[in-house]
Amino acid sequence: MMPFLALGITTALVLLAWWVIRRGGVLEKWGRLRLLSERVLIEDALKYLHVCEYERRPAHREGLIQALEVSARKADGVIRELESREFLRRSGSEDAPGPVTETEVLHLTEEGRDHAIRVVRAHRVWERYLADETGMVEAAWHREANRREHSLTKEEVDALAAGLGNPAYDPHGDPIPTAAGELPPHNGRSLTTLTPGEWAVIAHIEDEPEPLYEQLVAAGIYPGMQIQLLAGSEKRVRIWARDGEQVLSPALAALVSVVPLAEEAGEQDKGDPLTTLQPGQKAVVTAISQTCRKHERRRLMDLGILPGTVIEAVMRSPGGDPIAYRIRGALIALREEQSRSIYISREAVEAA
Repeated sequence: MMPFLALGITTALVLLAWWVIRRGGVLEKWGRLRLLSERVLIEDALKYLHVCEYERRPAHREGLIQALEVSARKADGVIRELESREFLRRSGSEDAPGPVTETEVLHLTEEGRDHAIRVVRAHRVWERYLADETGMVEAAWHREANRREHSLTKEEVDALAAGLGNPAYDPHGDPIPTAAGELPPHNGRSLTTLTPGEWAVIAHIEDEPEPLYEQLVAAGIYPGMQIQLLAGSEKRVRIWARDGEQVLSPALAALVSVVPLAEEAGEQDKGDPLTTLQPGQKAVVTAISQTCRKHERRRLMDLGILPGTVIEAVMRSPGGDPIAYRIRGALIALREEQSRSIYISREAVEAA
């Protein structure tokens, strides 16, 4: 029986080896996936440390655990790996460079910062591409950019940025590092720090956690929008925006960074939303909102909706949406969502 058993084992091993080769190197593929997974963790950790540094807040082990969504043991391994590559140094603990502790502050080295900025640039350029060149829903931009940022080379990112006109900001208001790694200083502050009655311009919207970000998108909150804080409490935050009063939960408001208008000029007043024009009234188009993405903007312009064009509200549908407008002799229907992105001036209509 033993010879037959040995023969059977040998045959099984031969068949296994043949299967691995026929499958195109399964073990080799598994090894590549493992290396990619480790690279993703390293680069995501560098991104987290860079964001903390840019926003001038200390980076700690606990924050890294939450950012990477890993165990404390795994995070400690990432920290040690970053140290071995001279991307990170620890301070604030007498035990350094011994076991990682919760009190230590994590700092990027110059080399670590350079690597982090390359990853951040890839992420934000890709988000800009998704916003301007695709029909992907806004809430999915961040998730897709997280997936692609690790596979793009520096040359590919530079080429993509050049094709987009080397944009300065991503669609959430975050500055895009230049090819040389330059970034403007961080000057935003939380919406919740405004005093009642204070006006500000939205500089940035945090896109995580994704469910909360989706709520901000649904509410029509976007970078570049001018707002006024009406009142704030532990239960709700009331703001005044172009379309009227809105109520946000404190958790949502905390995701919005603003620059008070007293410190920095915000978006120029472009007029009233087209939604305010009543049937029978005329006005002149003054601008199209920056939230109107490339393909949507091109469609509106193809319809003749350009600054200086006279537009007349003709009639509302029985349900109130869409609304029919007369533009250059043609009757077109626009949804309320589209009309909100078009700004008008009633005072300029007589001069048009």
